[in-house]
Amino acid sequence: MTPVQAPRHLASLSDVEPTPYWLDVPDRPDASSALLGSEATDLLVVGGGFTGLWTALLAKEEDPGRDVVLLEAERIGHAATGRNGGFVAASLTHGFANGVERFPDEFAQLHRLGLENLNEIEATIRRYGIESDWRRSGELDVAVEPWQWDDLREAASRMGEYGVDVQVLDADATRARVSSPTYLGALYDADGVAMVDPARLAWGLAQACRSAGVRIYERTPATALDRRGAAMHVATPWGSVDARRVALATNAFPPLLKRISAYIVPVYDYVLTTEPLTDAQWDSVGWNGYEGIGDSGNQFHYYRRTADGRILWGGYEAVYYYGSRVSPNHDSRPETYAILADHFFATFPQLDGVRFTHAWGGAIDTCTRFSAFWGTAFDGAVAYVAGYTGLGVGATRFGGQVMLDLLDGRDTARVRLRMVRTKPLPFPPEPLRYWGIEVTRRSIAAADRRGGRRNLWLRSLDRMGLGFDS
Repeated sequence: MTPVQAPRHLASLSDVEPTPYWLDVPDRPDASSALLGSEATDLLVVGGGFTGLWTALLAKEEDPGRDVVLLEAERIGHAATGRNGGFVAASLTHGFANGVERFPDEFAQLHRLGLENLNEIEATIRRYGIESDWRRSGELDVAVEPWQWDDLREAASRMGEYGVDVQVLDADATRARVSSPTYLGALYDADGVAMVDPARLAWGLAQACRSAGVRIYERTPATALDRRGAAMHVATPWGSVDARRVALATNAFPPLLKRISAYIVPVYDYVLTTEPLTDAQWDSVGWNGYEGIGDSGNQFHYYRRTADGRILWGGYEAVYYYGSRVSPNHDSRPETYAILADHFFATFPQLDGVRFTHAWGGAIDTCTRFSAFWGTAFDGAVAYVAGYTGLGVGATRFGGQVMLDLLDGRDTARVRLRMVRTKPLPFPPEPLRYWGIEVTRRSIAAADRRGGRRNLWLRSLDRMGLGFDS
């Protein structure tokens, strides 16, 4: 019998811990107590990720007298908030191309609002003294295939028309920043992306919320939502909350409003981090800054330096499980880790022999337009936002602001945006949902192998405004 050929760099994963790197620290804050009994409040926020934390903090900053309660089913930063790569993008639309395609008439305004939002995140971190390794370092969008380099140069020209400032770097200039034999060129966005330790940002925001008077209950899932007289009633395992207004910030998890389920699917993203590199290893890479990096494939990788000298490496596969299931069983996928490890060493062959220490996954809430959408229910007493599709670290603050506008009935420039007033096209029910996503994933992978050429299926989805983003 012919032996099965193991992935080339499987040994690099032999000691890996299946734990999110950001959460594997000795000074992780203790969880707050669970809710026992009944509470009443002006505003209830359901979800202790970035969206919920920003919503609660902004609500108290706007009106210190407003009573606010936040419920988190697990611990602060447990889910996508503590599992992402820590890229904080100004983009509210999942990137330039997606924004211009879907919101061409208001993209310039969305770009301006996104930069303002990023600046406000930075100002908040400074105001509250949140120690989160915040670095306004920018991002390199690198080409590793000729067709990607052609697309990047065309995109740079279009960006200039909309006032988006990027630098075009040829292969030599790109490799002078970060040395990889795969790089053919890059776009460098110097101001529109920051790097952060996402877990520490979440913990810092939670502490800011508490200092402002927000009552946070962890390990308290919200199990049901209905109206009880003049108040909204939210049930929990050991109690309940009655609130005048409710903000739902549950990301990819099954929502309390069933109507949201048609618009989002949870897709799983997987990440590795290396052991700390030696000075000689860093010299071989030449990565002296802290800019984030993403390649330009349809199935793309994102990667960055950490404060303690590691490389975080994630992306490529976005995995959907039948029935939109969100489960801890999906948080680890060894076959994807093996693929990521091989891709890492193809990008940085000079690091052959480096080992990975952490490997993990988590669910991202995606929708057919790949950017957030909003809505209300119960005559405006409940608001929700979902569908960020992977660039939520920054956009969640804007998402929370819009929810507060909707709950307070404010006629702001934000709520007048078509992006806010419209919904994405819904996903079909199962089994068509699973079949459509799988066909799309295979087509995206084929497009990467065929010089970016999209097949009939992908072109048809483009015309309909549907899709699936890796």
